[in-house]
Amino acid sequence: MSNSSPDGANGGRASPIAQNADIRFLGRILGDVIRAQGGDALFERTEAIRQASVERARGLGGRDAIDSELGALDLNDTLAFVRGFMLFSMLANLAEDRAGIAAETGATFAEAVERLKANGVDADAIVAMLDKALVSPVLTAHPTEVRRKSMIDHRNRIATLMRLRDSGAEETPDGDLLADAIHRQVALLWQTRPIRRERMPVADEAETALSYLRDSFLPALPALYARWERALGARPASFLRPGTWIGGDRDGNPFVTADALRSAMAHASAAAIDSYLDQLHALGAELSISNELAAASAAVQTLADRSGDDAPSRQDEPYRRALTGIYARLSATRAALAGGPAPRPARGVGERYADPAELRADLVAIARSLSDSTEALGGGGALGRLIRAVDTFGFHLATLDMRQNSAVHERTVAELLKAAGVCDDYLALDEDARVAILRPEIASPRPLTVPEHDYGDETAGELAIFRAAAETRKRYGAACIAHSIVSMAKSVSDLLEVTLLLKEAGLSAVMPIPLFETIGDLEAAPDIMRAWLSLPEVAAIVTARGHQEVMIGYSDSNKDGGYLTSTWSLDVASRALKPVLEEAGVAMQLFHGRGGAVGRGGGSSYAAILAQPRGTVQGRIRITEQGEVIAAKYGTRDSTMTNLEAMASATIVATLEPAQVSDTDVRRFEAAMTSLSDHAFRAYRGLVYETDGFTTLFRQMTPVREIASLKIGSRPASRTKSERIEDLRAIPWVFSWAQARVMLPGWYGVGQAMAAFEDKALLRDMAVGWPFLRSALANMEMVLAKSDMGIAARYAGLVEDDRLRDAIFGRIRDGWTQAHDALLDATGQSRLLEHNEALDRSIRLRLPYIEPLNLLQIELLKRYRSGESDDRVAEGIQLSINAIATALRNSG
Repeated sequence: MSNSSPDGANGGRASPIAQNADIRFLGRILGDVIRAQGGDALFERTEAIRQASVERARGLGGRDAIDSELGALDLNDTLAFVRGFMLFSMLANLAEDRAGIAAETGATFAEAVERLKANGVDADAIVAMLDKALVSPVLTAHPTEVRRKSMIDHRNRIATLMRLRDSGAEETPDGDLLADAIHRQVALLWQTRPIRRERMPVADEAETALSYLRDSFLPALPALYARWERALGARPASFLRPGTWIGGDRDGNPFVTADALRSAMAHASAAAIDSYLDQLHALGAELSISNELAAASAAVQTLADRSGDDAPSRQDEPYRRALTGIYARLSATRAALAGGPAPRPARGVGERYADPAELRADLVAIARSLSDSTEALGGGGALGRLIRAVDTFGFHLATLDMRQNSAVHERTVAELLKAAGVCDDYLALDEDARVAILRPEIASPRPLTVPEHDYGDETAGELAIFRAAAETRKRYGAACIAHSIVSMAKSVSDLLEVTLLLKEAGLSAVMPIPLFETIGDLEAAPDIMRAWLSLPEVAAIVTARGHQEVMIGYSDSNKDGGYLTSTWSLDVASRALKPVLEEAGVAMQLFHGRGGAVGRGGGSSYAAILAQPRGTVQGRIRITEQGEVIAAKYGTRDSTMTNLEAMASATIVATLEPAQVSDTDVRRFEAAMTSLSDHAFRAYRGLVYETDGFTTLFRQMTPVREIASLKIGSRPASRTKSERIEDLRAIPWVFSWAQARVMLPGWYGVGQAMAAFEDKALLRDMAVGWPFLRSALANMEMVLAKSDMGIAARYAGLVEDDRLRDAIFGRIRDGWTQAHDALLDATGQSRLLEHNEALDRSIRLRLPYIEPLNLLQIELLKRYRSGESDDRVAEGIQLSINAIATALRNSG
């Protein structure tokens, strides 16, 4: 906000100096905006707090100076100050993103291909693997994005203007001075309300996800495939395809209905087809080829003759006439699938396409004719990108997953069985009896649903959404809905129940997918899947499909067993599932339910994929993306390309690269890891679930209740009204510890386990030479660097019982010190992030902007909890939560 930048500014596009220049430039504009719109007094107070915090970060002052400056703020100034620091953090994030610091690190696809070739894997083997591959980032509506979409949009406009500035431009394409345009966007940010006042409806969540799919994925993926084709020297299959949960994820969200599913898919279809129509229009302008100068193929001539385009000016231009006909048919398709006319009307009337394959066939006919005409026109360019887009996105844009909790399926099936006279009390049956009831019902051609029966609201809603899914598949194609995920899957009957519901709706082709979430569920997963796949009726379907997906959850397993045990249990379950699927003769497809924060599986996707157990990736992997991660990874076309390429590169390397660690070392490492995990589990459970008063400390020390008031998603914040940690959702659990700068879910228990492990030399070998532990410790190191036990102690001061606070927070602080010291010893560093200078600079840049926000939040929490009724206090807490999350780049 001043002309100088704090020490520790992060690396820039080519160097730290370049990024510092961005931060100084944007900070100066923000300071001018604050001065102009908030007044000199606000600017000077803000600058005084910033300077005091920077001095403290440099070790030249204490917190007293910051406390004094913050104490001089009245409530209005407090709100304005928090907004100013939040906006500076947002602009610093922008500079960091431009520098590539926040993007996925890892090899490009071309580098991955060269790496594999160096290990004896040729391009043909890669292409053959990709023919059967699936890599899918799946966008979810899990509520961890604190920023309004309007704020993100302004930020992205500034990023676009900064790219123009990089090129040396002084004006925008519209003729505005570039500096004025950037200043205008920063001023708009200042005047835009940063927090939502109403809980986001499902329709808005779907529209937000759609904006990323439309604006980033649609243009990025065809360009990436063109790049990958050059790297391979052959055309790979469309193996990377996006997915979404928004509109299909009912788990804990009563607002996801049949109508919400239909609406989400209709809007997605319209976005995909409108993009294709725009590209066809542009191709029509480009392909001005006259048949007097270059002959067109018979197929193209047929398309031209059928087009209905009889304009005299185009009679010698078969490609344009063919495209006119294709455009008319696609316009009719849009009207049939999405409703309403195309934004740009067709010249004629065409018959709708039955499916994307028909559209693709027409486009390929044009491409082949062009290729026959001259090599320069065939195989690529805008037409090649359009063909690839149709391959990738079809008429549905992204595969929509259905998801529901096993308990809901259980109750729904129980009511269906009772109404049909099959079983009066299904819920009272044990597992064997349930399986015995369900199997013949699944095999029976008789519908279980009784027409005109008055089912309860929950059952009627479930039946309606399954029927809507069946309608959707008929309308948009089988690829639009392919999976039905069972949350909290604990038994074979959980999978049979959803199978029965799918069968009732005519959705037998949709794959039931268990989601194993807790430590106990992960341990039971292999036995459940073995029993499931041994059922003859299941085996026949899965064998015909060729693969079975299993979803493993990072969030609840972490809350259940702590960071190290969760991470290890996921690894163990993945390895244990591999032979089960092999015995059944099908490929394994793991779906990783990762969150944004490390405590919920966050961190680099590239490193995480490479760290998967050998033989478990198999070219097929799906990964959830949610909240603030979506904006960070997929906010622009460039960042989307970087992150998707990293995911694709990691997948081919993890699938095809020969083993980098010997079997002997793997066995030693796994045995050691089991011991470490057991110790970490006991330490974590001992604190979180076995310490009297821990729940009280957690709820008083952190802003968990205040986070629940944020309107950041359509889903309710809690599963139940219970105060127990077991019943709390993982997102507020992680989110609240991050706000208090403890980050406990990302490290607690690890230090105790590593300190107690006697063979320190083995531990160092594992930390350096084993991708699993190397990745786990790198993520933990980032979390430790963002935590601050001094600030955490201030939050602990909110706990009303002094003895409770001192006893439990003392254990937390000691655990942090053990984790810090053990990590440095294992990695051979003298300080955190010594081996990652870019991330170190990034975090140190933020610290002076986070500490005052934490101190203000603590004061506001005291006032709010003491009963102060001024609405500005509650607003200030919400703003501070938003600002701290923005500065930390971690929510939940």
